[in-house]
Amino acid sequence: MTTSSSSFDLVVIGGGPGGYVAAIRAAQLGMNTACVEKSPSLGGTCLNVGCIPSKALLETSHLYHTVAHGLDTHGIKAGSPSLDVAQMLARKDRIVGELTRGVGVLFKKNKVTHLPGAARLVKPGEVEVTAADGGKTIVGAKRILIATGSEPTPLPFAPFDGERIVGSTEALSFSQVPRHLIVIGAGVIGLELGSVWLRLGAKVTVVEMLPSLLAGVDAGMARLAQRAFTKQGFTFHLGAKVEKVEKTAQGVVVRGTGAKGETLELEGDRVLVAVGRRPYTAGLGAQEAGVALDPRGRIVVDENFQTNLPGVFAVGDVIAGPMLAHKAMEEGVAAVERMAGHASRVNYEAIPSVVYTHPEIAWVGRGEETLKAAGVAYKAGSYPFMANGRAKTMESTEGQVKVLADAQTDRLLGVLVMGPGASELIAEAVVAMEFEGSAEDLALACHAHPTLSEAMKEAALGVAGRAVHA
Repeated sequence: MTTSSSSFDLVVIGGGPGGYVAAIRAAQLGMNTACVEKSPSLGGTCLNVGCIPSKALLETSHLYHTVAHGLDTHGIKAGSPSLDVAQMLARKDRIVGELTRGVGVLFKKNKVTHLPGAARLVKPGEVEVTAADGGKTIVGAKRILIATGSEPTPLPFAPFDGERIVGSTEALSFSQVPRHLIVIGAGVIGLELGSVWLRLGAKVTVVEMLPSLLAGVDAGMARLAQRAFTKQGFTFHLGAKVEKVEKTAQGVVVRGTGAKGETLELEGDRVLVAVGRRPYTAGLGAQEAGVALDPRGRIVVDENFQTNLPGVFAVGDVIAGPMLAHKAMEEGVAAVERMAGHASRVNYEAIPSVVYTHPEIAWVGRGEETLKAAGVAYKAGSYPFMANGRAKTMESTEGQVKVLADAQTDRLLGVLVMGPGASELIAEAVVAMEFEGSAEDLALACHAHPTLSEAMKEAALGVAGRAVHA
């Protein structure tokens, strides 16, 4: 049975980072706002099975590895640690629960109506919500914002079974450390989750069809990263093509062709398919309602994040651009502020990306290969953490900072950091680029000593050949 509900100024479909942030901001702007979410908890992929749980496991596994291998140099004798996987997973789940419940608290604080259920776009101004018990409700809306996020992309010859052939969600909850984890895909997700189980004792083999890991990242940084990860114990098969994945009585067998045409055959007990994510629009009814999609299945929007249907908008992973939680948040805010008449925008040149491995890798703007391909004349400065005093005291000296600036104007074009604290250090570069700053601006700013951030200053000085400590 279908019933009708009250109308809202805005109905947001999806309670992930793009959706819940948009809903809260819309309510702050005076809109009567509802947010529809089909999952039992709010927060979307990021809070439930993505950013947050993976970082919790990365932190635990890093501590475990440090206790097992990194304390002797400090003069600390701790013995061999033991691992309680159940407790590790319980800690992860506790953190996730606290944060997802926090979104509900924010909804109540800002008077956002939470509508549990699966949403279907009927037409502009009308959304059907199907509750867990099957009951259907029609919700009216002056505007509708689609923020349904993305899902792992499966391989046609290796469908997910939730046990042996898994995506990122299942790889966050293995009940025991795999003996041999085979990862298909050397992107952010594959390297992060591979790092978790490698540190905890698994053998990890990564198979990637491209000739380098972290596609799209500055090639110099990618080479440094591969060197670091190989030292940690990763085995890489780059330029290799996986053609078949078979389940056996003992585990799985991955078959394919190596970079030189050789036969590739790997035996393991689990396979993590991490070849990317795709927009999640299943059951949404967007295409049936006439929403235009691009060839990759993403919703097409204009500069106001509006689709080809009047009053229907979209943000986050379902539209073009990097699939990042913070990108979705910025778009959600900009979209509803534009609805309210504000001149909001998203500066896509200043959106940072981070790989939370050890060392961390972070970047904003463009890398050297991208600049060369575009014919942009640039200057580069770099500085190794090996020469940074704070990094030495931390016994974490792998990596460097690289600053790229326009050859004529000195305006920052890209900043890349591989090393300790890269996820935090990149924020300085983001702010500088947001204000259209120059390498000289970074170089002239006083940085506390001893800090990791001094590497940023030295790399910026290096653009003009002025590095002091190099």
